[in-house]
Amino acid sequence: MEQVTIRLDEPPRVASVGVGVHGTLGPRSHDVFRLPDLWQLHLYGWSGELTVGGTTHPVRPGHVSLIPPGTEAHFWYRGRSEHLYAHLRLPATGEPRTVPVMQDAGRAAPLLSGLLRQAVMAAPGTPARADAEVWTALWRVAELTPADPSGGSHTAVAAAMAHIEAHLAVPVTVPEIARAARVSHNHLTRLFRAETGDTVVAYLRHRRLERARHLLRASTLPIPAIAAAVGIPDLQAFNKACRRELGGSPRAIRAAL
Repeated sequence: MEQVTIRLDEPPRVASVGVGVHGTLGPRSHDVFRLPDLWQLHLYGWSGELTVGGTTHPVRPGHVSLIPPGTEAHFWYRGRSEHLYAHLRLPATGEPRTVPVMQDAGRAAPLLSGLLRQAVMAAPGTPARADAEVWTALWRVAELTPADPSGGSHTAVAAAMAHIEAHLAVPVTVPEIARAARVSHNHLTRLFRAETGDTVVAYLRHRRLERARHLLRASTLPIPAIAAAVGIPDLQAFNKACRRELGGSPRAIRAAL
């Protein structure tokens, strides 16, 4: 077993969260662990091995694992070993997401540690807060991207999309977006087309007009302010963009409500 499928559309229900201490019986001590009804989320601070479903994974500080219910897990320690854990139930419905059983959290490890420690503190008195902290941690785990020496597209495209979302209100160019994604202009163009079927410029335009649609329908902001907020301050250009992308003028879109 190298991957599992999880659903995160709704928060988990945390049965237990805490700090686990193992391996106190000496080097090469061994635990066999199975939770019939609960998922296991572990963030490791030790080195050793984990065997799940016949596959052995090296464990290193900063690695994170996700083990499904009813699965027998073999932990091999090299001495005293400490990790943060959460035992939880996940929703059965929602969009499925495939996650590796074991990942190196890399630079996200301190953030995951902080979220799980917040859950540990919250669990006794405010279990809903613990659920929320673990839910955020699970989203982070689901979005971890293993190091890819070939420069896998998802990493660069995700970084480009994040840069676009943060700069919808200001002028932004494709070379600037590519620099934020740490790839060349041409490479980003190819990756974006392969992953989204669209160009970077078309995606940027679409996101700006979707933001405009939301503000026209959900707010009382004046139309010139909305145009400026989505990076198209020229009202004539904004009107044309709305007609082309949203099927009507800004006033018509607002009046349709």
